[in-house]
Order: sequence, then structure tokens, then C-alpha cells
Amino acid sequence: MTAILHQMGDQHYSFYIETFQSSSELVDFLMETFIMFKDLIGKNVYPSDWMAMSMVQNRVFLRAINKFAEIMNQKFLEHTNFEFQLWNNYFHLAVAFITQDSLQLEQFSHAKYNKILNKYGDMRRLIGFSIRDMWYKLGQNKICFIPGMVGPILEMTLIPEAELRKATIPIFFDMMLCEYQKSGDFKKFENEIILKLDHEVEGGRGDEQYMQLLESILMECATEHLTIAKSVANFVSLVKGLLEKLLDYRGVMTDESKDNRMSCTVNLLNFYKDNNREEMYIRYLYKLRDLHLDCDNYTEAAYTLLLHTWLLKWSDEQCASQVMQTGQQHPQTHRQLKETLYEIIIGYFDKGKMWEEAISLCKELAEQYEMEIFDYELLSQNLVQQAKFYENIMKILRPKPDYFAVGYYGQGFPTFLRNKVFIYRGKEYERREDFQMQLMSQFPNAEKMNTTSAPGDEVKNAPGQSSLFPFLLGGETHNPPQLASWALPLKRLKPEVSDRNEDVVRLKAEPHFYKSNYVQRFHYSRPVRRGTVDPENEFASMWIERTSFVTAYKLPGILRWFEVVHMSQTTISPLENAIETMSTANEKILMMINQYQSDESLPINPLSMLLNGIVDPAVMGGFAKYEKAFFTEDYTRDHPEDLDKLTRLKDLIAWQIPFLGAGIKIHEKRVSENLRPFHDRMEECFKNLKVKVEKEYGVREMPDFEDRRVGRPRSMLRSYRQMSIISMASMNSDCSTPSKTTSESFDLELPPPRAQKAEPVEPISPPGSTLPEVKLRRSKKRAKRSSVVFADEKAAAESDLKRLSRKHEFMSDTNLSEHAAVPPRASVLSQMSFASQSMPIIPAFTLSVAAVPGTEDGSRSPRLSQTFLPFSEGDKHDKKTLKRKKVNQFFKTMLASKSSEDGKQTHDLPPDL
Repeated sequence: MTAILHQMGDQHYSFYIETFQSSSELVDFLMETFIMFKDLIGKNVYPSDWMAMSMVQNRVFLRAINKFAEIMNQKFLEHTNFEFQLWNNYFHLAVAFITQDSLQLEQFSHAKYNKILNKYGDMRRLIGFSIRDMWYKLGQNKICFIPGMVGPILEMTLIPEAELRKATIPIFFDMMLCEYQKSGDFKKFENEIILKLDHEVEGGRGDEQYMQLLESILMECATEHLTIAKSVANFVSLVKGLLEKLLDYRGVMTDESKDNRMSCTVNLLNFYKDNNREEMYIRYLYKLRDLHLDCDNYTEAAYTLLLHTWLLKWSDEQCASQVMQTGQQHPQTHRQLKETLYEIIIGYFDKGKMWEEAISLCKELAEQYEMEIFDYELLSQNLVQQAKFYENIMKILRPKPDYFAVGYYGQGFPTFLRNKVFIYRGKEYERREDFQMQLMSQFPNAEKMNTTSAPGDEVKNAPGQSSLFPFLLGGETHNPPQLASWALPLKRLKPEVSDRNEDVVRLKAEPHFYKSNYVQRFHYSRPVRRGTVDPENEFASMWIERTSFVTAYKLPGILRWFEVVHMSQTTISPLENAIETMSTANEKILMMINQYQSDESLPINPLSMLLNGIVDPAVMGGFAKYEKAFFTEDYTRDHPEDLDKLTRLKDLIAWQIPFLGAGIKIHEKRVSENLRPFHDRMEECFKNLKVKVEKEYGVREMPDFEDRRVGRPRSMLRSYRQMSIISMASMNSDCSTPSKTTSESFDLELPPPRAQKAEPVEPISPPGSTLPEVKLRRSKKRAKRSSVVFADEKAAAESDLKRLSRKHEFMSDTNLSEHAAVPPRASVLSQMSFASQSMPIIPAFTLSVAAVPGTEDGSRSPRLSQTFLPFSEGDKHDKKTLKRKKVNQFFKTMLASKSSEDGKQTHDLPPDL
């Protein structure tokens, strides 16, 4: 056939065309010929290295296609005779011809390129010009080929031949103009070109020259049509941004660094999300998920897949094709797909030790099983799974991840990293040195900066990879909204308690998990010297220069790192630095107590080193330095504005004593016999330190948590796990815990001297009192729970002590309920030491309130034992009793009964559950 077509001249073509009796027969012949040519081009019968034969065939086909195009213009272009399918076949054949591998001359060697060009010419130009001419001849029929021909024309314009691009790119503007005149916009064209551009660039086509040429040609064409100029400018900006991200993505696909591939994938994710391209968005979600699984980033894989579930609803509506999961062939409803994804995500969270997130999804599934589809078998399995996750939270140690800041400065870095700063979340037990080595392996030519300050423009604009600096960061505590309920009892008891103090309670009640997760603000501190430096006490002149970073998203997330979107710098005075240092030290003691309370198998050495480093005067040097630097008459006279901060520092020092005492008790139980002399010396040092601190700064005491229920695991409520955490945010509070030596002591039952702690005193109800008799029995401590409810008047009168608070019993058994001379009108804030920023909040900590809004002057209120615990599901009915009206009635009843005693001793009123 090639030989016959080669021998045919113009007369032969004309004579053959005249042999067809009707137009339909001619159309059928032309369509079949176009299909056959396209098939032969796509499946070349000659081997790829038979270049001469391929070029001869292409030259013959090109001449035949042009002859048939002339016939189409003559017979099938007019509106009445227009054959859409014939023209469509022609365009697809012409594009297939121009994009075939044998004509891509730039892929050949220089000698072969010149030989083909001299003998056959660049046939791509010839067919490209023919396509352009045929398009413009369509006239009003152009709209029929939009958006169908957008993809083929795009494929043609991406060929790296400058003259061909200049000739064919204007077709795009003609398409936009045609659709705009028809419907007022060109959304179909825009959607199609974005979809096709993704596939073409990922397949290897396109470059920066094309991006620049596309922008210049389209904007030049738009100057002649002002009505569409603004829309074209927006389109060009959109396509240019997509091309940049696609080229970056293609550039790192062969890169060994999967981190760079993840970054580029997320950039495309965000682009398609912002432009409502749902199908492409989901496509890249699963690409990102697969990259995370290859790196064992299960937490990030879970967050990535979670984005897909946000597009689904709990309904039986059939899923559209664009939201179907990759690889899911059979149709699914939204509910089925979402449930399947949740199960996969829960598995990822489990592997990533993010059990809090897994529990959240389990609860959402449980609600569906219980309230929507009534599948109790699945519900039971779900609840068992939740229980396992709760157990893991309590028993399995999760190391706190480190965060690193990295800056990439210089023009040598890829565009998606260039002159940007990122915060990285380190893996478990990943050291800074290991992290830095990994970075340097990716960029071996990068110069490491010796400073943490951002460089100037000369470094940013310099060629090459100018600088790279990883340094360790501290994260600022995240306050999860679900923990707000811990502050509710305080707010209901005292409505005028400020939101600031409510935040204090919530901060101190937050679990350790939230100290290192869901973090978006980070800081880096660098010591600087100011003023006169005392060689014997460096703390007095040690200022802190703190740089704060805010990332675009919270960590962890769909990546292990996020870009820094805001940076700021502040300076911290030596006194504020001392407060933070003491807070960190106290927090570290509490955290270690948590670990040793929860796991008896932990080695004793870390606890020994921590405690001995603080209590032994030979190695301490801690707050003794602060005393010399700040607790002097000169400092107080020169810095009168720091009085509150001095009080807070003293408060922190005072609270360190009970923390150390709790740690030494644990150490005493676990210390081996060979270390017994070491423990005895440490205990002796602690006693001396305790006498000194209590004399100077007052006494702080905590309940004893040694009494645990037999047979139950050590839960959060009976350990120091939740007692923390002296937050860095506490430095801004004006509240401090008054010591016992002050005249305005808070109204928590004070213990008498230790010599009187022989027998618990059993309170006696005065005659006529409506309060029930309180029988204090130590055995009840192992059978009762504490509660957070307010009783109404009737319930308070009928309480039979069967629900006596465990912590109330603790206080009764240790004579904490026998103290006198309580200031009658002391405010709640001045009495509640738990409002102090430096004191940890202890779950189930019993508080006694001396004054409540609405009480009369001169009257004294019975104390209300109250615990700070979140409500359980079973307490939903009890929540209704917390209305302010009933609270006031309850207090009035208590006041009435109190006034009838006439000087007799007041006893604690147990809460009615």
C-alpha cells in the first residue's frame, strides 16, 4: 500500500475520488483510511531502527493526508454537508502523526538528526501548520470540538519545537474565545486543559520554555479582545502555577529522596483542592499515602487518607466516580466507602501509636453502629478495640518526638524549598546528629550556617546551595478543645472566675500526649549576655533571645514537616528565664514520677540521677543561684515591677519539695541494697533542703496516692500522670499559690502538726442539723469513687454516705477536716491554690470552698468536696443538676444548717452522687 500511494500523483487521487457514487461512500472511505493510517502509525510494522523505511512511510502518509484534507475542505466543510466525525478522525490522525516517536528528532543523536533533517525535513512542522489551517477553516463548527480536541492540541503544542509551538498555541486562545462567545466563559476548556496537562507533564512533556511561551502568546492575543482579557489573565496565572508544580513533581520522581516527592505531591494536592478538582485531588492523596507507607510513616498516612473521608457522608447515596477510592471497581455507597476507609485509618493510627485519634474515629463508627445501622456485633467489636487503645495509652511508653527547624537558602535548591524554612517532626529516638546527616546526604554541597538568624538577600540570591542549618526546637503546648470540660466545675462554682484562670486549669489538666502533638507554634532560645557579668553567678545576666515559628499546619499531619509562615523574636529577662527553668525542672520530675508509677520494670538509675542532681548540695547549684541573683534587697529595689514574678519563682521552688518527696518515696521502694547508702544520703540531703525551703517559702503538700484499689491497674486518676504540667504559658499568669504561713491561706483543709495525727476524729452532727452523720471508715476508700456533681437541697439532706468521695475520705482519715479560724470572707481565687500557675492540678483533688457568691456577710459555708474529673456517659442525667439555681439553693441550705450550730465544729458535707 505504501508503494502504491508513493506512485500516485495528483491526477490519480482526483480520478479515484470521482469513482465514489455518493457522499456517504466517500465519507466511509476517508474515515476508514484515517483509522488505518492511525493504526499503522501507532503500530509500526518496521523495527524501530529501520529509520529509512519509517521515514519513507511517513512521507507517503503525509502527502495522502494533505490530499484527503483538501477533499474535506471542498466537500464536507459547509454547514449543510459538515461531517463532524470525519473531521474529528482527521484531527486525531494528524496529532497521532505529529507525536509519533520516529519523528521526535531531538531524541536522536546529532548526526542522525542532521541526516533526517536534510533528507526528509521536519515533517512535524508541515502537519502542524496543516492542523492550524484546518482548525481556522471550521468557522462556526469549532464549538463542536470543545473540549474534545483540547487534549490532542495540547499534546501537539508540547512538542519541543519552537516554530511549531508558536504556530499552534494560538489555537488555545481561539478555543477560549469561541466558548466565551457561546456561553460567557470557558470553563469546559479550562477544566479539560488542567486535566490533560497533568497527564502530559507527568508523562515527560513540557518545560519552562513552554510555560513562558504559553503565557506570552495568550496574553498577546488577549490584548485584541478586552472583554476576555481579564479571564485569560486569570487562566494563564492558574496554568502557570500548575505547570510549575507539575515540573517540580516530575523532576523529583526519579529522586532518591522520598521527602522531596512528598513535598511536591502535597503542593499539587493543595492546588487541586483550592481549585475544586476533586478527581485529581483524590488521585494525589493516594500517591501521597503510598509514599508514606513506603517510609513507615503510618501516622501521616492515616491523616492523608482521612482527607478522603471528609469528602464522604454517612449516607446510602452512591459514590460519584471522582470520589471512589483508587482500585475500587465495584460501586459503593458513601457509608460503605467511609466505613472501609475508617477501618484502614484506625489501623494506621494504631501502628503510629496515635491511639487518641484512633479512639475518636472508633467513637464515630460506634455511633453509626448503635444509632444508624443497629449492628451490635460490629459495635461490640468496636468497643473492644477502643478498650485496647485506652489500655495502650496507659501502658505503652511513647517517646516524645523532637522538632527541628531547617532553612534552605540559595538559588541552588529546588523551587519548592528555595529560601524557605521548615519545621520537621523527628522520628522516635531520632537524634539531631542523625537528622542532620540525613539532610546532608540529600544536599552534600550545602554549606552549613553557624547562626540561627535568617540570612540577607546576598545569601538568598547567591547561586548554589548556600546554607542549611538544622537546630532543635521546643514546641508550645496545644490546648485540645475536649479538655475544656476540666475547667467547667471551677467556672460553675465561681462564675466570675476569669477565662484566663479557666485556661490555667485546662493547661494543667492536659495529658502528656498533648504536650508534643498537634503543635503549630515552636520556639528556639539562644542565651545572650547583657550588662555586668558576675563570674560567680551567671544567671543574673543571662538573657534569652527567643525566636518563635508558626507553621502552616499543625504537626503531626499529612507530612512530617510543614513550612514556616510566620517568625518573630522576643527577649526574655533573667528572672523570666529562671521561672521557665524551674517550671521545666518541676515538670520533668512529675513526668518521671508518672513513668515510674505506671511501669515498675523501669530501671532506677534515671530517677536516681535526676533526684540526686537536685537535692545534693554538691551538685545542685540550681535555685541557690537564683536566690543570690534575685532574692536580694538590691534586686527588689531596682526592679519593683518584678514582684509578681519573684513570688511565682518562690512558689515554684516551694512546690519542688513535695514533688521531690514523692520521687524519693518511689526511689526508696525500688532501690537495691547496694544503692541503699546512696539513697540514705540523698534522703538526708532532701530533709535538709526541705527544712530550708519550707522555712523560706512556706509549705506545699499533695495528697498521698499510695492507696490504690486492689486488683485494678494504676490508672490516670491514682497516679501523677495528670498532675502536671507546669506549662510555659503559666509564666503569664498573675496567680500564685500562697504558702501556709500567710494570713490569707486558701480554704483547703490544713493538716495539724504530725504529732496529732494519731486517730481520725469522727465528726458529730449537732442537734437539729439537717446534715447527715459522717462516718469515716478507712475501708470505704477502696470501694468508692470521687465525683464532680452538685447535689440539690433534697439530695443533700438524704445522703447516707454510700457515695462518699474517696478523696474526701482521704482528707477525713488524715484529720484534714479539722482546722479552725478560717477567714470568713476569703475569696475563692485567694483560697484555691489550684488556680496557681505553678501548682499542678491533681485529678480527684478535693477542694473546700469558704465563700460562694450569694452568701451573707459574716456567715460561713460548709465545705463542698469537689473533684475535677470529666463527666462520664453515665453522668449525663446528673449534668442537669448543675444549674446555677440549684447550686445556690444547695449553698443556702448549707448556710442555714451552719448558722444553727452556734460555734460548734463544722464538718465536711459529702457530695450526693
